Amino acid sequence: MQYSDEHLRYLRLLSQKYQTVAAAASEIIRIEALLRLPKGTEHFMSDLHGEHEAFVHILNSASGVIREKIDTVLGNGVPAEERAELATLVYYPNQKLPELKARQRDLHAWYRMTLLRLIDLCRFVSSKHTRNHVRRCLPQNCGYILDELLHAHFEDHDKDQYYGEIIESIIRYDRADAYIIRFCEVIKRLAVDRLHIVGDLFDRGPRPDRILDSLMAHHQVDIQWGNHDVVWMGAAAGSPLCIMTVLKTTLAYNNLDTLEGGYGISLRRLERFAQHTYADSDVSRWLPHADQRTAAGDLTAAARMHKAVTIMMLKLEAQVIARNPDFDLQGRDFLNHIDFAAGTVDYFGTTYPLLDCDFPTVDPADPAKLNPDEQVVLDKLVQSFRQSEKLQQHIEFLYAKGSVYHIENGNLLYHGVVPMTKNGSFAVERFEGHSYSGRALMDYCDERARRGYFAPEGSAARQSGQDFLWYLWCGKLSPLYGRSAMTTFERLYVEDASTHTEVKDPYYTWYNEEAVCRSILAEFGLPGTSHIVNGHVPVQEKKGESPIKGGGRLVVIDGGFCRAYHEKTGIAGYTLVYSSRTMSLRTHQPFESAEKAVNENLDILSQKNILETENHRILVEETDEGEILREKVHDLKQLVRAYQLGWIKETRCDDSVW
Repeated sequence: MQYSDEHLRYLRLLSQKYQTVAAAASEIIRIEALLRLPKGTEHFMSDLHGEHEAFVHILNSASGVIREKIDTVLGNGVPAEERAELATLVYYPNQKLPELKARQRDLHAWYRMTLLRLIDLCRFVSSKHTRNHVRRCLPQNCGYILDELLHAHFEDHDKDQYYGEIIESIIRYDRADAYIIRFCEVIKRLAVDRLHIVGDLFDRGPRPDRILDSLMAHHQVDIQWGNHDVVWMGAAAGSPLCIMTVLKTTLAYNNLDTLEGGYGISLRRLERFAQHTYADSDVSRWLPHADQRTAAGDLTAAARMHKAVTIMMLKLEAQVIARNPDFDLQGRDFLNHIDFAAGTVDYFGTTYPLLDCDFPTVDPADPAKLNPDEQVVLDKLVQSFRQSEKLQQHIEFLYAKGSVYHIENGNLLYHGVVPMTKNGSFAVERFEGHSYSGRALMDYCDERARRGYFAPEGSAARQSGQDFLWYLWCGKLSPLYGRSAMTTFERLYVEDASTHTEVKDPYYTWYNEEAVCRSILAEFGLPGTSHIVNGHVPVQEKKGESPIKGGGRLVVIDGGFCRAYHEKTGIAGYTLVYSSRTMSLRTHQPFESAEKAVNENLDILSQKNILETENHRILVEETDEGEILREKVHDLKQLVRAYQLGWIKETRCDDSVW
């Protein structure tokens, strides 16, 4: 068998890692065995919108998977109350453990029982993983002991005293708390292999920054950007318009803790400017949305800042629209269409009176120009956003783990839409002299979004990318937005409700058709038996709307995670769980608080709906990871062949090297 020079170069590189036939053959054996294991469980969440406590609970519980496994392992022989307590302990070990200990009459016996139950549970969730993988999940400082206990055979009487002594020693030397906590963390780690976040981590809820902290600590996660995410990405990159947009939403929900507490961004200069400039203004239209969790503080001060950033945002929008004609947003530069003397706006040919005619910083001769005081405030805010170390870490993580869409194991994930026309074809958009539609449009959006953060400082490419990040937030053919317009100006300034309508992209009509969903899957190179996992628009279950579209080919998992949507949707979100046996949709009821969950063992009430049951257990060899592993096996077999034919020489190492 003859190898090309290029192939031999590759095999020589591979031989540096597998230096003998024995080493290559051992790796082949390991991989081929791994391919026969069941696939890991995937967990899908969407539209978290800053609801950190609910997110952490659903993450810890794996949307009910942990409780299901506890019920399976312990069975009905253990009272439901004890199973609920164990579930809460697994979810919140640091918080729940002190409360459970305080109630025990015989703490030693409780420790022993709890450790044995956690060992059984941990063994159960680790059953479809290799021992080597489980070892890598164990903490280094006690990994050996945990490994011994996980692989103990308590029915082996020859070792009964050995294993019993390990548990007794753990208790005797006051290590029980530490080992209980470690077991709880390992159980959660092994229960779910991969977490998929289908967009919109930011805005509305109180602490999106804490959600990002949790995601950065997760072992395996990918993120499909939502429009609320990309505008924060633009703000971190230094886009003045994205910063004003982020501030407007933050102030509208009075979530100042996110900026000031989470990201260390001071609003003092903005507050002083707003207090001085709008001291005599009626700011009732700018009062924040009511949420008891963020209602503290001076709401009038927040309203003044809200109005100040809104005016600055409208000015910057006009500037961005002017330098990007291919955004096709002409006419939405509203300050240029206001008759300030008459107090009216020319709204696409119709004149409407303004609900608020107070524009103390706007020059009618040049409405889009910031005045000197506004420019000083803006410059300081840009500096603060750019210098926030925590914000930059979070946004770099979003770029590293995120994308406009993601394909894995036959599932196509994206937050918003694949823009479509009224006749059901893919909408064509023209940017920078080229036309894009379907998957090509999504790829272009991904590439240009990255320019806004990674292109050289001060370059035209960087500004172009930052402008586009704002377009992705609200543009009418943005795959992340999927509506005709962001009607912020209309809702604040125009009374006629007909102008407030944000017309959904035709996608939202066509995605009910199975044939269209199959055509979307085909556009992304997937067979018609695959699934689309979608977020962005809350499903109004209380009105009878179903999250399952297109004959089961598409699932919308935005059910209103954010509290602001609960009344509208009637539920508190959907999640999706894809195991080796089933794909199931989980419908969640509102989550009260982490404190109640810990103190009262209150889980989120959830309903499980099996979407598909596999006719066989899916194995690793049938997944995307399996395809990569099979390619590696093929390469290793080629290397073994090259060794045997003498094209590559084995490297023998003495024992001291090994």
